[in-house]
Amino acid sequence: MDNRTVAATIVGGVVGALAGYLLFTERGRALRRQLEPALEDFARELNQFRGTVARATGVAGEGWRLLNETLGEREPHRYQAPHQSSPF
Repeated sequence: MDNRTVAATIVGGVVGALAGYLLFTERGRALRRQLEPALEDFARELNQFRGTVARATGVAGEGWRLLNETLGEREPHRYQAPHQSSPF
C-alpha cells in the first residue's frame, strides 16, 4: 500500500469515529446542541460576507466601466482575445 492509501484509511477512520461519537452518544448529542447556534451564526456571517463581496465586485465593475467611458474606450483590452483558437 502506498502512503496515500494509508492516509485515506486513517482519515476515514477518524471521520467515522467522530461522526459516531456526535450521533450516537449522549455527550456527542449535547456537544452538537451547543455547536448548532455557533454554526448558524457562522453561516449567517458567511452569507453577509458573500453579499458584501458581490456588492464590491459590482462597484469595481462600474468603476472600470466609467473609467473606460472617460478614456473613450468601449471595452477593456485586458479581457479581449480576438485571435485565440480552440486547442481541440
